[in-house]
Order: sequence, then C-alpha cells, then structure tokens
Amino acid sequence: MFDLLLRRARLVDDTVTDIALRGGKIAALGELSAPAARTIDLRGKYYASAGWIDCHVHCYPNSPIYHDEPDSVGIAAGVTTVIDAGSVGADDIDDFYALARRATTDVYALLNISRVGLIAQNELAEMANIDAGAVKEAVKRHPDFIVGLKARMSGSVVGENGIAPLERARVMQKENGGLPLMVHIGNCPPDLDEIATRLTAGDIITHCYNGKPNRILTPTGKLRTSVSRALARGVRLDVGHGTASLSFAVAKRAIAAGVLPWTISSDIYCRNRISGPVHSLANVMAKFLAIGMTLPQVIACVTSHAAAALNLKSKGRLLPGLDADLTLFTLKPQPAVLVDAEHNTLQANTLLVPLAAIRAGRGYMTEQGSAEHAFNF
Repeated sequence: MFDLLLRRARLVDDTVTDIALRGGKIAALGELSAPAARTIDLRGKYYASAGWIDCHVHCYPNSPIYHDEPDSVGIAAGVTTVIDAGSVGADDIDDFYALARRATTDVYALLNISRVGLIAQNELAEMANIDAGAVKEAVKRHPDFIVGLKARMSGSVVGENGIAPLERARVMQKENGGLPLMVHIGNCPPDLDEIATRLTAGDIITHCYNGKPNRILTPTGKLRTSVSRALARGVRLDVGHGTASLSFAVAKRAIAAGVLPWTISSDIYCRNRISGPVHSLANVMAKFLAIGMTLPQVIACVTSHAAAALNLKSKGRLLPGLDADLTLFTLKPQPAVLVDAEHNTLQANTLLVPLAAIRAGRGYMTEQGSAEHAFNF
C-alpha cells in the first residue's frame, strides 16, 4: 500500500500521470492501481514537479544583517529545499545546523569562507578571517549539511584585498574534496574578468544578471569573453535576484543571446521577502517566464539543475527511489507588473502559484494555497 497517491498530476511537459509515495520516497509513477492510505486527485489540472530548490537564500535567524526563518522562505512558499548562501562561517555553523534541523524545509549551507560570516558587509576585508583550518573542521563536523563554499567578491566585501580572497577560496575548495564554490559578483574591485578566469567546472557565478558596471555584458551588450570562456569550462550561472542584483535589461539581452541561467534563485531574506522586490522564489520564476523562458526551462532551474549544481543526488527529479519532495502549483492567467532590483517594470500575463509542498512524503499547504485549492493531506 502507498502512503499517498497523487492521481492525474500534470507534469511540466503537459503529460498526466499518477505519482505514488511511500516511506518518504517516490515509489512509482504511471497509471497506478494499488491502494493508498490517502489519495488526492489533481484532475489533470494542477501541476506537480520535483520539489523546488532555492539554491541562494539567507535563512539563518540569528544573522544580524540578512536573516529569515527557513520555513518562511521554504515550505510556506512551496519550496522544499533551501541552501543558505554564506550567512554563516565556521564560527556559527554549529548554531545554524541546530536551528536548521528544527525546520520542516530541508536546509543546507554554503559556508562563507570568512569564519565570521555575514555579521557585516565587509567580511573578507580582513584576511585573517579566511581561516582554512576552521573551514576544514566545519566541513568535517557537518559533511551532510555544508554542500559548498561561498565567496562574496565585490568591493564593499573584500576592501583592499582584491582577488586574494578568491585565491584562498580555491585552495580551500581543493582541500575539502572539490566542494562547489559559489561566487557573488558585484561592484569592482575585483573586476569580473579576474574572477571568471579563475573559475572551473562546477563553480557558480551568482547575481549573474545584475545591472552594475561589473556585469557579464560589455557596454555594447555582448557577453564578456572571460565569462564565455568560463561557461565553456562548465562554470554555471545563478540568478540570485536579491535586493540589488537583477536587471531585466541585462537578463533579457543575455537570454535572447542564449545565455540562460543554470539555476534560478531568490537571494531572499525577511526584508526583500516582505517589501520586495523578491517576495518569493515563485515570483522570481514568474519574471523569467515573462522574459521568455519556457515553463520546463524555469522548472528545471529550480529542480534538476539546482540538485545537480550542489550534488543533492536524492532530489530534483520525479524518479522512484528519490526523496518524496514535490511542489504542487498552478499557472494563473493574470496581468501583473513585475519589478526588478533597479525598479524597472515588466508586464507579465501569467503567475506561478505554489499551492502545496510535499516534503519527505508529508503535505503542507502554502501561504498562497486557498480553500478552493485545499488538498486533503
């Protein structure tokens, strides 16, 4: 007997299938007839995808700058897995781990290469804080929680240190089994060319469509040669919308030229969740639908691509044996004006509305789910 059977779930390729869950795992897909403790009929009307993964959030509640609750940016918004992108370094990772384990949302961390983490905007201005030994010990203590490293490489963060923190990060990466390295780009120094030439396959450039002068496009709108070469080596682009890091103009131009994001992430925390321009991962996803990406492309960016980027091998796909993490959602035809980080607007005609999240086989209605869409979990 199955624990939960979702009948007639619509997939993003518009096929309709049954999905069975048992013991916290996906048990079977197809036309199923076995009994289930609970059955929900999605009537071919509601979409089911692998659980959404937001690979760039800030959800360490005790952070003095960028903080939120994991379930506020996760399960309540239809997101089953979140990865905190550098809120904490080695000094606070134990506290964050203990807090994260209490959440319904599955929480992981990209460890800030500065041991003090994001307690101030300039955590890489003091090279003594970049402590390889502390990083190694933290990874040893939490190998299933720390899924990568984070280096914020912009002028306000590195101070007078230029590219040196990134050089240290590359050494740490090698010392810790080649963990994925996510690199924040913003204002100079260092110049993006200096950063991109040092990145290798599996590394991640976040804030990839920011509108700052140090962006991926040249003044004439072409992709920088250094970035093109990095992508050819297997470096990946992450959106990381945030309060100041998404320009519709840059994203439109890049995507029209075939420079698509590998992952779509929110860079969300309490302030830009409540006051915008982020609000939720679904809202960010809707912006990329409006720019012209297809629904399968957008969903891949928050499921299979995100799982592959951070080696979350049990997530990201609807396959028997993988985690029973799913997001149930609908596409709502509705005119809406969406806003980027530069206060520019984009007209959308369709919104993504997450209705429920299933985490390890247990269902939870989202904040946007209503009585009309209530599922009998």
